[in-house]
Amino acid sequence: MTDAQRFRDLYEECHPRVLAYASSLVGRQVGEDITSETFTVAWRRMRDIPTPPLPWLLGVARNLTHELRRRDGRQYALAAEEAQRVIASGAHVGDVAADVAEREVALQALATLSDADREVLTLVAWHGLGPRQAARVLGCATATFSVRLHRARRRLERAVSAVEDSAGLSREVRGSRPKVTVKEH
Repeated sequence: MTDAQRFRDLYEECHPRVLAYASSLVGRQVGEDITSETFTVAWRRMRDIPTPPLPWLLGVARNLTHELRRRDGRQYALAAEEAQRVIASGAHVGDVAADVAEREVALQALATLSDADREVLTLVAWHGLGPRQAARVLGCATATFSVRLHRARRRLERAVSAVEDSAGLSREVRGSRPKVTVKEH
């Protein structure tokens, strides 16, 4: 297989997820630029890309994002709505009103967390990475990532409760809705 064919296959397989990840960090417009730069790096380093390639690509996108932040010195906002829209697919079944309310509570709670906690949680929940792959993206040990994920989940649970309390949701309403969690892999 030629490098060109391998790159095409890599691009087709990973582009949507790299775009979703980059968009979740810096918004859709800049996320598209980061994604393009990520695949430019991938083209130049085709022979260095490990299997599976996604964690490596997300690590490149993360590094490019950090370089952008250092270079520009601007604050950025987590584009949670956009990332979720990019990776969401298919029809949604269920009570739409309850789903919208639950999603709003989850997004409000997520917004109160630190950037580091949001990144750890979204790597697993939205981008579908396991602890080993997510640790590779963040450049840390799998055990370290697992501890960070555990702590971020606990903080998210507390944040969800706080948002529900501030919204005046009764315990009966809370009990009737599914608990917001980040799934284990």
